[in-house]
Amino acid sequence: VQLQASGGGLVQAGGSLRLSCAASGRTFSSYAMGWFRQAPGKERELVAAISWSGMSTYYADSVKGRYTISRDNAKNTVYLQMNSLKPEDTAVYYCASPESGSYYYTQEQYDYWGQGTQVTVSS
Repeated sequence: VQLQASGGGLVQAGGSLRLSCAASGRTFSSYAMGWFRQAPGKERELVAAISWSGMSTYYADSVKGRYTISRDNAKNTVYLQMNSLKPEDTAVYYCASPESGSYYYTQEQYDYWGQGTQVTVSS
């Protein structure tokens, strides 16, 4: 299983970015997906997750109302639309997937990881 994250970059506070994660190596539509982030000196945290069907989603309180996770099972891709970005959103963002159609809340429960994409929000 391979996950390829892309879409990171440098943006001013208040701006937007859309991250993408392309998956290969298994039936994408059968598995949940998640986006984590890790800022320097901090632990990796789950920011958003989506079930295999897209019918169930999760958002961390810190991003609720600003981020939207979605998936296109026909394209084997999950997205993270990030709006109203803040400097504290600066981090390396990772997509990940468990061996389950339902998402989990801790990184230990995710089996496959993308390489990470840097998001930097300037003030």
